[in-house]
Amino acid sequence: MDIMDLEKTCRAVRRDIINLTADAASGHPGGSLSSVEIVVTLFFDKMHVDPTDPKMTDRDRFVLSKGHAAPCYYGVLAERGFFDRSAFKSFRQINGILQGHPDVLKCPGVDASTGSLGQGISIAVGMALGARLSGNGARVYTLLGDGELQEGQVWEAAMAAAHYKLDNLTVIIDHNGLQIDGSNDQVMSLGNIKDKFTAFGFEVVEVADGNDLKQISDAFDVPVAGKPKCILAHTLKGKGVSYMEGQVDWHGKGPNEEQRQIALKDLAEPEGADPEKISVLDNRTGAEGCA
Repeated sequence: MDIMDLEKTCRAVRRDIINLTADAASGHPGGSLSSVEIVVTLFFDKMHVDPTDPKMTDRDRFVLSKGHAAPCYYGVLAERGFFDRSAFKSFRQINGILQGHPDVLKCPGVDASTGSLGQGISIAVGMALGARLSGNGARVYTLLGDGELQEGQVWEAAMAAAHYKLDNLTVIIDHNGLQIDGSNDQVMSLGNIKDKFTAFGFEVVEVADGNDLKQISDAFDVPVAGKPKCILAHTLKGKGVSYMEGQVDWHGKGPNEEQRQIALKDLAEPEGADPEKISVLDNRTGAEGCA
């Protein structure tokens, strides 16, 4: 997929995030929006996956360690064809496949249930070890939030990844600087993240703009042998929506209807597509949006 198609997919996923969280009147739009380029690049350009066979044994694995960014994950999975958009109406509904945090037993394309911060990277380490033992050639990717690095379990997993020289594991940090209670520095300063992961035995690739598709793509392509890789991606919380960008208030709440329409206008196609038409077509809570 070329860069223009990837950019178009990113805009579509961002509209999905807005509609999912607006329809549910809850969810986590801020950190979902900051993750879009990372997850789109993985599923559309880097990972070996097949939406028609989501459990194939040699597939690459993705673990959303920052499980609250599920709206981004679901938007990407739907755009990639893992399930029909009619499932969007089930977001955060108790009997639906799209739970507030990913559920491996419910949603096609989800490789691990996550939500308790710090645990996803440990699951990914286990998957990478399993892939090595099976010899199936699978690669494992896990996406963490920067605030998640305050969990001690993250560093236990990092130690294990380096100890076992898991060069089939890539850890991506969505470094947007904000978490639920404020900035990272206000809550618990993280210090120099690059130096920390380097000290723990990772090859660290720092990305100045983690919302730039080329920069993210190039980071994934950096070859690493004999050690795990960490991509430290500097991103913008709420990316793409004017009133959400850089605002901690949008960590964990859905937009109202007026806010939805402003966001969809911000995310309209650059060719000048009618924002009202986009809001109808992308408000995919029923069969009408299942194109």
